[in-house]
Amino acid sequence: MSYFIDSGYTSLNKKGEELCGDRVECATSGKYLTAVLCDGMGSGVKANILATLSSKILCTMLSSGVPIRDCIETLIASLPVCKVRNVAYATFSVCHIDDEGKGELLEFDNPAAILIRGGEALDLERQKSEVCGKTVYRTPLALRADDALVITSDGVEHAGIGMLLNFGWERPQIKDYLRRAIRPEMSARAISASLAGECNELYMNLPGDDTTVLGIKVREHAHASVFVGPPIKKEDDEKYVGQFMALPGKKIVCGGTSSQIVARHLGTDVRTSCEFLDRDIPPIGYIDGIDLTTEGVITIRRVLELSERYLDTHNYESKTFGKRDGATLLAKMLFEDSTDLNFFVGQSVNEAHSGLPIETTMKLKLIDKLADNLRRMGKTVNVKYN
Repeated sequence: MSYFIDSGYTSLNKKGEELCGDRVECATSGKYLTAVLCDGMGSGVKANILATLSSKILCTMLSSGVPIRDCIETLIASLPVCKVRNVAYATFSVCHIDDEGKGELLEFDNPAAILIRGGEALDLERQKSEVCGKTVYRTPLALRADDALVITSDGVEHAGIGMLLNFGWERPQIKDYLRRAIRPEMSARAISASLAGECNELYMNLPGDDTTVLGIKVREHAHASVFVGPPIKKEDDEKYVGQFMALPGKKIVCGGTSSQIVARHLGTDVRTSCEFLDRDIPPIGYIDGIDLTTEGVITIRRVLELSERYLDTHNYESKTFGKRDGATLLAKMLFEDSTDLNFFVGQSVNEAHSGLPIETTMKLKLIDKLADNLRRMGKTVNVKYN
């Protein structure tokens, strides 16, 4: 069975540093996702450069089909060794996984990854091997739907050391937090932000080490289609809505005119809520057979803003959505609930916008930017203009 492999990470910079000494690189090639987390020795510019080079080398070679052992040998052989500590300047964790959840996890001097399965936080069985005189741990992966891997730099284990915790955040405590905090519906990005946010709390907002959490989650495909604006030719309304309704998954309609067209096609009415849950966002509506009905341009503009914050890898605020206004509900369905998205974007000039600073080109630009951000989240996005 083919799954959607979801990935996302969150990083905290060591206090006083503009650059993070950890680096994550992800690449998709064919049915494989390659995700690499490297931790450069020390912090600041030097650590950032070493981690960036290491992650780029590993990710590029692996995604190009070079055998994993050859990749690791190349990297380890090229890494300088600290004369004082006698350890490599960059550690790494590599996950190479296909769309069936099968692959490998390789770890070199990073904390052991944690598997979240069925509400439990579990250790993985690791096989010890020697590569270029270095100890590398290998774990064959056979992940199931809703399994998640949590891969971290050592900043997670150092969280709170000498502050709220005497010896840092020990592994049993980390696993206990994951059991309590991580819910089945959370995306990889939401999982990483949750754990990184807790680390920041333990550091009392002054991280003593670069801290990165990389989440990788196996998800069943979840489809959603978004109808935004009527087509140019009014006689195409029925055909356009028919194509929209024929697709699998959740249905979302944005815009007053769009709502009327869809409701007419379905033989029902649009019912509008009178609740202003956010003074800047118009209320949602209700159409029988449609999962979410919102206003158009104003709501989409807010969703675009939310997508920028959602993609910010240094933003450790919760990636889950608890508010009930139209923009937040739409963001949740697009960012968290769905993996494959279809946008039906009509290019007709909306008479309701006459005299208002809202143009069709503005709507199209908003949709294009939003689609790009959704692709950056790893979603499969198709935009159909009419």
